[in-house]
Amino acid sequence: MRYFPAFSLPDAVAAPWPEFAVHIRISLPQQTLELRDERGDLLRRYAVSTATNGAGEVQGSNCTPRGRHIVRAKIGSGVAPNTVFRGRRPTGEVWSPALAMAHPGRDWILTRILWLSGTEPGRNRLGVVDTMRRYIYLHGSPDTASMGIPGSIGCVRMRNADIVELFDLVPAYTRVDIVEFGVEAGSWDQVSREASWLREQVFVGEQGVPRALEIDGRDPSCRHVLARDPDGRAIGTGRLLPDGHIGRMAVSTTWRGQGVGRALLERLLEEAAAAGMRDLALNAQTTAFNFYRRFSFVAEGPEFIEAGLPHQAMRRLATS
Repeated sequence: MRYFPAFSLPDAVAAPWPEFAVHIRISLPQQTLELRDERGDLLRRYAVSTATNGAGEVQGSNCTPRGRHIVRAKIGSGVAPNTVFRGRRPTGEVWSPALAMAHPGRDWILTRILWLSGTEPGRNRLGVVDTMRRYIYLHGSPDTASMGIPGSIGCVRMRNADIVELFDLVPAYTRVDIVEFGVEAGSWDQVSREASWLREQVFVGEQGVPRALEIDGRDPSCRHVLARDPDGRAIGTGRLLPDGHIGRMAVSTTWRGQGVGRALLERLLEEAAAAGMRDLALNAQTTAFNFYRRFSFVAEGPEFIEAGLPHQAMRRLATS
């Protein structure tokens, strides 16, 4: 049985930035940092702390910048945990509660620094919105700093053990996406109202798919993912069937081209791995073929028409 449609989004257009062996996504709403490999598989997930002032790019705002970045420089290789940095140089101090009491109000940058540079001119690069000139880092923090909630003055704070591990895993120029959405997984009972509404808008309203085809009765047996914006509104969805098929990928029009489709697929891959599914399949709309190919899906058989739209069956085999 065929399952339409696996994808429906301009997210499917080939990304304008180069692909790396690993990439980072920082979710401002969820206060998490994910490290994934070139196939989209999860390598690490850390709790982080971004700006108390929220998202923003302007110099002096004390906000965390959004958008596409790279790790422009790695600083602090081999230094002891809790080494204190000022101006990206070790001060000779090692953070301790006593040192913190002697310098109240100091913004502590410890252990390692991954210095970010924006890649989007006018948004986070050049002029008053230049991430690198704003000295935005991923860096270690005192043990007393809370993670999972905003608390910085613009940088992305991490636990010392986490920044040491991440520092050793990522090369310079690793891609870093800082996004204003988060992705969660759940059962149909948990997501049905929002996912159904979103699929109705995209598939039935936008693409003209008959409602009787969109509602196939298989949702209760599936694992679902849902992307939410900073206000908690649903902006994207997808599902994983018990037989390893991925489908019903949809993103709201105002959020397309911002990495939501990629994040949804990566979370579905994570859910599949957790369930022990090694070989995955999907039926991609042909406009999404190159998107899925970046995640190691390959074409299987000829193109076919489903719900009036051209599709290509694709499969992703386990690496080992």
